Amino acid sequence: MCGILGTVNMPFGGDVLEMLEHRGPDDRGTERIAVNNSVVRLGQCRLSIIDLSPAGHQPMNSNCGRYSLIYNGELYNHQDLRDRLPSDIKYRGHSDTETILHYLIAHGIEGVKTFNGIFALGFVDRDAKTVQIARDPFGVKPLYYYHSVENNQLAFASEMRPLLALSGRNDIRKDALATLLRLRYNPAPETLYANICKVRPGHYHHFDLTGEKMEAREVAYLDALPPTRVLSNSAAVSYYGEKITDAVQRQLLSDVEVGILLSGGVDSAIVAALACEISGKPLKAFTVGFSGAHREDEVEDAAETAELLGLEHHVKRIDFTDFLGSMRECVRIVEEPLATTSIIPMYYLAELAAQHVKVVLTGQGADEPLGGYTRYKSELLREKIPGFLRAPITGMLNESGIRNETVLRGAAALAETDEMTRFLVASQVFTSAEIMELIGTDDKLSVQRVVYFYDLLNCQSRVDGAERMMALDSRLNLADDLLSYTDKITMNFSLECRVPMLDLELVRYIESLPVASKLNLRGGKLVHKQYAQERLPARIIQRKKKGFQSPTQHWFRGGIGEIESLLLSGDSAFGKIFNLPAVRKIVAQHQSGYNREKQIFLLLSIYFWLEMQPE
Repeated sequence: MCGILGTVNMPFGGDVLEMLEHRGPDDRGTERIAVNNSVVRLGQCRLSIIDLSPAGHQPMNSNCGRYSLIYNGELYNHQDLRDRLPSDIKYRGHSDTETILHYLIAHGIEGVKTFNGIFALGFVDRDAKTVQIARDPFGVKPLYYYHSVENNQLAFASEMRPLLALSGRNDIRKDALATLLRLRYNPAPETLYANICKVRPGHYHHFDLTGEKMEAREVAYLDALPPTRVLSNSAAVSYYGEKITDAVQRQLLSDVEVGILLSGGVDSAIVAALACEISGKPLKAFTVGFSGAHREDEVEDAAETAELLGLEHHVKRIDFTDFLGSMRECVRIVEEPLATTSIIPMYYLAELAAQHVKVVLTGQGADEPLGGYTRYKSELLREKIPGFLRAPITGMLNESGIRNETVLRGAAALAETDEMTRFLVASQVFTSAEIMELIGTDDKLSVQRVVYFYDLLNCQSRVDGAERMMALDSRLNLADDLLSYTDKITMNFSLECRVPMLDLELVRYIESLPVASKLNLRGGKLVHKQYAQERLPARIIQRKKKGFQSPTQHWFRGGIGEIESLLLSGDSAFGKIFNLPAVRKIVAQHQSGYNREKQIFLLLSIYFWLEMQPE
């Protein structure tokens, strides 16, 4: 894992590269490359995980001097790829960086299609006069870029701070702010900044430097969804066991100690069980919990799992003071406001784990491909309700006085006939009407971003709407919400976080299974839980899902005074953009019994983010 920075016609010094030092404190390197009429500069801060020797130093140049590479991530099938390369290559060491360099030399940038790993990279070919940047298929590793056609300049990096420092601009996009309020994140390529973009998951960008002006194009290398397989249930479970075992084994590849981020749920438990069995030694596990009696606390459940598996268990508990006190710092680290309250406990969890290990495995990423969220069941249920009954049922639920946010979102989605809009409504944070009331701007980007991946993945090949929704969530909200904050926060503590549940071979297999193998009206992750029965006792598998949440619903009601003092101040940058009476209404709804914790958390995130922007 590393922090990477590359530019074309934009000089940078050590102070700018130092902005990424937390991502790689073990080594640092830079390279200046003359390409035609341009100057390419590469920089990298290294977190040494595989091949701790100087042989893994970056930027890495080919022996012939034609090619250069900077890379952040882990390539779990790099030994397999190395075996496919010519046998006469003289390797300096055993790092995956060197494998990637030679593989791209042999196969071009299209070679990333065969990479099973998490990565963001920049690849320079001096003779072809090109710079190419690429991001892994699920966007586990972030990659941002600034491209000025007018000034013939390019900069790309693992985080936005260096790009903002180099570009000298920070104009905020109101349309992207509306999308953030709708989705709880900004889907690639948008950020809140007008001049900074994100590379989409499963895409690369090709920059041609042969002419006077740099020419750019974006290329998707993602495969469409695989054909559906017909298997017996026993065969489906058996193959699943093989795939998930291989995934965990691949991701234990490391020259440093590997630990486990352990919740009370089945996902991290099965990853931990397999990791212990494969490694053949006790592993360290880390859990965050909450002071006081809160249903979201997972420490007791995680402790039972740790004892069962023989894990060395480390625990950190936090309270509301810790939560609100660290929120500003978490917004700074993540660089983009989000509505996901688990950002804060992840901060303390990563801080704890980094005191003991350099790499952790997590159970994150199982819910989207395996159908673990309620909205997928709601979509299945909708398909069983006659069309003429959907609108009346929605009306009845809205007038019933129900205050459960999940039920109300599901009711709104039930009556929506346009599929793209329905998928958005099923997971939206603020409604279109609320967004207009809050900032006076419509969200016009969300549908475009969903449609893009819908077509790219050939989602129409799936019969069930739930499967289409799961495929989209796996490439959209995972990349730019859950995986984004996990990467930023863990790397803030120089900690590498790996996600075995998003192993490419495993997900391809999962997405080839019929929906009935993954989801029904009683629950989701069916094949996953059936396999878990071979490894874990029923009491762990059948635990009620807590979903790594925080007790913010309770905390926000108790700390309403502090929240109002921030959000309702007319003198703040936030108060100059948001309609404060509309904000007051959201806070009042939470106090009256509606659960608006996500909405309040997102507004607080935006408040702190705006306070950090230069005048």
